[in-house]
Amino acid sequence: MYPDHPLTDERGLTPVALVLNILWLVLGGALAAVGWFIAALVMAITIIGIPWARAAFDNGVYALWPFGAKPMARDRLYGEDIGTGPLGFLGNVIWFILAGWWLALGHVIAAAGFAITIIGLPFAWAHLKLAGFSLWPIGRTIVHSDISGRAY
Repeated sequence: MYPDHPLTDERGLTPVALVLNILWLVLGGALAAVGWFIAALVMAITIIGIPWARAAFDNGVYALWPFGAKPMARDRLYGEDIGTGPLGFLGNVIWFILAGWWLALGHVIAAAGFAITIIGLPFAWAHLKLAGFSLWPIGRTIVHSDISGRAY
């Protein structure tokens, strides 16, 4: 596992991010993550879907713990690999056509529902971040970010 993974990095979260993540889990984040994990399992079982199973799993982790984390291009952190080159681009195009646009649309609809109230605005923002990651996930990873949004 990568050292900057939000669920395994021991540097911790800000207290606000921790509270928001707990509320997120209770208000549907756990259900969203389970959906992503099931999708990753189905993709892995089909053999043909293995290249996209990792992306679905990363989406599940991000859906499980979105506050204090952000997506970043893997090549910026770890150098180039198969998912960050031309094959990754092709995988993202296929992902976008078959799954990415409608998964992102689901997150946008959920964001609109949360944005109706002021209390729901942080959760709407989390859904919008998930929508962006859902569109083009291959070649990206999740890293911690501080309050200003900078990755570390």
